[in-house]
Amino acid sequence: MYMKRFLLLLPVILLAGCATGTFTRLTPNIQPRNANNLYPVETAFESSQQSLRWDSIQAFVLVNGQTYPLRPVPLVKNRWEGVVPLPPSANSANYRFKFDYLYNNFGTAPKPSSVLSEIHTLKISDQ
Repeated sequence: MYMKRFLLLLPVILLAGCATGTFTRLTPNIQPRNANNLYPVETAFESSQQSLRWDSIQAFVLVNGQTYPLRPVPLVKNRWEGVVPLPPSANSANYRFKFDYLYNNFGTAPKPSSVLSEIHTLKISDQ
């Protein structure tokens, strides 16, 4: 009896335990101030979650309450890039990456989920 219950819950336990990802920030901590006030950001994302549908990922960078899209880097697996607009007076900005995705679920349609990176700080240098 207990074994049947455990086997029924096993897929749920496995999926819940795998819903993690690892972000690698590829953006320098300090960037020189530029005339267009757009600063590039880039990240690599890895996940051991077997049910993650890689083709469904929508990647964003969150800065000061705003969301900006990231695009996949051509010819490089699991890397995304984008730009962050900052006001000309900004000396730094805190940001984090957010990935929304679908994952396969046993017996039902794919389900949505998301994962957030830790908070990073971009410093703007006047050189």
